Amino acid sequence: MCTYATTTYKVHYVCVPCRRSSKHPWDGADHLCPYCRTPMVFAGHDFAAPRRRDTSGWTAVAAVLTAGLRYEGFETCGCSRKPEFRPRTSAQVRERRRLAARNGVTDAQALAAHDPYETT
Repeated sequence: MCTYATTTYKVHYVCVPCRRSSKHPWDGADHLCPYCRTPMVFAGHDFAAPRRRDTSGWTAVAAVLTAGLRYEGFETCGCSRKPEFRPRTSAQVRERRRLAARNGVTDAQALAAHDPYETT
């Protein structure tokens, strides 16, 4: 029997302007940032927040979430796990966006590609 189907896990929500993250139940409700009271963005199950002073890391998080990607590695039931690549620094984001413009792919496809020269 699938253990992930019987257990409810909390997921990560992020406030990029405040550089804060927290875990809440995945219930579809708006979860407000406790500091600025704006709705937090759903980041996924596998989000690992960079340190608050890490400007480059938070720039990468903002780019990934703006592109519509999430930090997910779970299948729908959670049994099989395929870790997905997400850029960790703003330099990786810039490199992937440059290659996306050159190759004619979307930002989401370029940011999700593990190797920036392999966009398929």
